[in-house]
Amino acid sequence: MTHPDPGAAPVRKRRLSFLGAMPLTLLFIGLLIVPLVLTIVLSFRPYDYDLGVQAGWTLDQYIEIFTSNYTLTVFWRTLWISGLVTIICVLIGVPESYILSRMKAPWNSVFLLVILSPLLISLVVRAFGWSMLLNPMSPIGKLTEMMGLGSLLYTSSAVVIGLVHVMLPFMIIPVWTSLNKIDPQTIKAAYSLNATKWQTIKRVILPQATPGILSGSLIVFGLSTSAFAIPVLLGGGRSRMVSNSIYEQFMIDLNWPMGAALAMMLLIMNLIIMMSYNQILERSYKRSLG
Repeated sequence: MTHPDPGAAPVRKRRLSFLGAMPLTLLFIGLLIVPLVLTIVLSFRPYDYDLGVQAGWTLDQYIEIFTSNYTLTVFWRTLWISGLVTIICVLIGVPESYILSRMKAPWNSVFLLVILSPLLISLVVRAFGWSMLLNPMSPIGKLTEMMGLGSLLYTSSAVVIGLVHVMLPFMIIPVWTSLNKIDPQTIKAAYSLNATKWQTIKRVILPQATPGILSGSLIVFGLSTSAFAIPVLLGGGRSRMVSNSIYEQFMIDLNWPMGAALAMMLLIMNLIIMMSYNQILERSYKRSLG
């Protein structure tokens, strides 16, 4: 009588796991890795306005990005607008998530639906709605004119307002999820040790909500830097962001290598900022938990 090999089962399980992961792996490679590699290659191709994309390799696109004051200004505008939108979303979203987590049924479901309902409306429709609200002839526009602020439409302020409205649900949901995972006994323990409500929020609730704040901040910042419709419809030509310049290079100027180079620089900028922010916040999270 032959005995089954005890090491065969783990090997068979690994093979089945490998075969099961193959379709998703191929999908990931085909839809993300291959286009990314092609974009990188395209960003180093020479370009001639009469002949189009040429064979060979060049750094002209990247040199132009770093030496053009206009392009650097667009990158800086994209960076500070995205950072400001993220900060505002944190300041609004974290308290709102805390209030939502303290609500009882059925009000928590009702208010969660209210928060998510803007996602059911087209982004273009919401942008046009804000353009009507910020129009100089609207009550808000007339009020800003009376205050000496001028028209908000087609300014960076309008872009920030529109992006905050669009991105706020992406901040609230991760923070709300983290807050729901907090053990209520830890809060009761803090109160039993004579901690005030502010001390409990600062030393018990906020540290445990940090993963949600981190996730929400990265989502909001990443989506804000790549936003296209809001800057076009609310910012006009005076508040152009990198995504608008990429579209212009690909679809209007037909300078695909420059568009690819701008896309790669935007990706690198996002990765550097997000990884740095992740390290800082994670270090602070570990320090707060001892």
